[in-house]
Amino acid sequence: MCGRYTLVVEQDDLEERFGARFPEAKASGSDADGGDDAAEPAFTPRYNAAPAQALPVLTNEEPDAFRRFEWGLVPSWADGDSGGLINARAESVAEKPSFREAYEQRRYSPEPTEGERDTPSAGRCLVPADGFYEWVETEGGKQPYRVTFEDDRIFAMAGLWERREPDATQTGLAAFGGGIDGAETESGPIETFTIVTTEPNEVVSDLHHRMAVILDPDDEQRWLSGDDPSDVLEPYPADEMRAYPVSTAVNDPSTDDPSLIESIEPA
Repeated sequence: MCGRYTLVVEQDDLEERFGARFPEAKASGSDADGGDDAAEPAFTPRYNAAPAQALPVLTNEEPDAFRRFEWGLVPSWADGDSGGLINARAESVAEKPSFREAYEQRRYSPEPTEGERDTPSAGRCLVPADGFYEWVETEGGKQPYRVTFEDDRIFAMAGLWERREPDATQTGLAAFGGGIDGAETESGPIETFTIVTTEPNEVVSDLHHRMAVILDPDDEQRWLSGDDPSDVLEPYPADEMRAYPVSTAVNDPSTDDPSLIESIEPA
């Protein structure tokens, strides 16, 4: 599975890599002197991206604009108390009810007006990252490892997204840890995503029996807009990848600082 990941690059590098832009930062309010506070950053590096947090994605709906969706997909038809689904198996995304509509780029509105008929409510997305964590059972407990490319390049994981109205949703995403981080709740639609997983490559197989689908850059647009992109959901070749042990501090989803990605001697 993929339950935590990192994205610790500069905003400019991220925007250049995907040819997309973050929305302009908004001021957080007024200070005591009556002036505006400093604008909140459009993007903040994440050393411990966790489920239930609002994280940047690129959707088929707006492939040139980064959006912040909650990690943990809630299908539009799901019970209001359902938890978010953080992963989707590549082998079943085209058939499983929880993911089929997103995989098929469904366009839906419960009672559509003429202007709403073409509004997407589910689809595919790219989830930017530069590493992800897996845990290995040892005599001393679970040891986390960070998996990256040897050159620390930015990559895209295959994702699926859903949108639903807030009055129909009580997601329960906090059960996954991390808390909702800046996502729209009461005032706007609930927008969530999941990461597609596949069989592991030779690097990840020593750590876990699944890994996130890492897309070849040449396949990213096809994943977003292709009619049947199932053949891109293969394990990424291990040749240029590495895994190294990191601190167990990453176990706490509220911890998010540069020390988490430093290599350590395993216990």
